[in-house]
Parts: sequence; C-alpha cells; structure tokens
Amino acid sequence: MNITMMQNTFVDEMPEADLVERVRAGNAAASEALVRRHGGRMLQVARRFMHCEQDAADVVQEAFCSAFQSIASFAADSRLSTWLHRITVNAALMKIRSRSRRPQTSLDGLPSFDATGHHVRPVPEWSRDAAERASSRETRAQVRECIERLPDSYRAILLLRDIEELDTATVATMLDCSIANVKTRLHRARQALRGLLEPLFADRF
Repeated sequence: MNITMMQNTFVDEMPEADLVERVRAGNAAASEALVRRHGGRMLQVARRFMHCEQDAADVVQEAFCSAFQSIASFAADSRLSTWLHRITVNAALMKIRSRSRRPQTSLDGLPSFDATGHHVRPVPEWSRDAAERASSRETRAQVRECIERLPDSYRAILLLRDIEELDTATVATMLDCSIANVKTRLHRARQALRGLLEPLFADRF
C-alpha cells in the first residue's frame, strides 16, 4: 500500500467530528472522504425525487457544493448524515422548481379532480387483502414504480410527507407555499397514486 492509499484510508476511518473540522480547514483529502462516505446515500435520496439518473447525479453534485459552502454553519451536535440528507432534498426540490414551468406530459390512468380536490368519477373499493398484498416485497416495488410515474409536483410532495415524514408546516416552507396548498396537493397526489395502484388492489381486478 502506497503512502497516498494509506492517507486515504486514515481519513476515511476518521471520526465524523474530526472529518468535519478538516473539511472546514479546506483539507482536500477530507472533502473527498466525505463524498465517499455519504455520496451513496445522498444519491439514493436524489433518485427518489428525480426521474433519471443524470438528474439525480446533478442533484448530488449541487448538494455537495452547497454543503461545502455552508460547512461552517454545521452544528457540532448534529448528525452530518441528517444535515446532508436535508441539503440533498432541498437540492432536488430546487431542480424540480427550476423546470416547473415546462409542460409536463399527462399520464394515462391518472384520475381527474374537481375544484375541491375530489375525484370527478367514482373510485372502486379496494380488496380486503390490499394491506397484506401491499406489504409484500413485489408489491412494494410496484408501489415505488407507480410513485416514479407521478408528475414532479405530485411525487415531491408525496415523498416529503409520506416518505420523509416531514410535517405539513415544514413542507410548506420548503415548497414556498401555504399549508392549505400543501394539504390540497398532498390529497391529489395520494389520489393520483391510488389511481395508478387500482390495477393491483381494486375488487374488479
């Protein structure tokens, strides 16, 4: 093992607090170690919000840029992974907002809503064993695929509330909209997801 590899191994195994201090001091090896240590998890988060791999990679790059620029504000008593997670989510939301003016392709099978946020057409009841079926590994994968099919605005708010489990007020702040708007959009997102899941759970199937 050469000296460079030994140095990298030393930095990679360094306690988090020491690693952060080195990053703050501008140590390049520490910055690279931080990317190696947390990049994979951050990419997983970005993939949930973005439709394509390139967009997810761009989000992670932007998140790391933001993290390195604001590392001085990182609180010593906080978890670095949690801080980076939130930065990644914010970077994903910024990317979604940056293209929000672009027309989005309509999806076949998505339900229509009236002005109150309710279905225009009746929705069939789900089968009694829907919950049990939803707990299976195969079905969970199908649910994730349906979430991926949702338009950006629906997918983002669904992920923030139901996957990230953030409260409504926090989501409203992150999306720069009212709490009432978050509730309406979340209701529509859930109903849209339900529309995509009907072939799995409806009695008629």
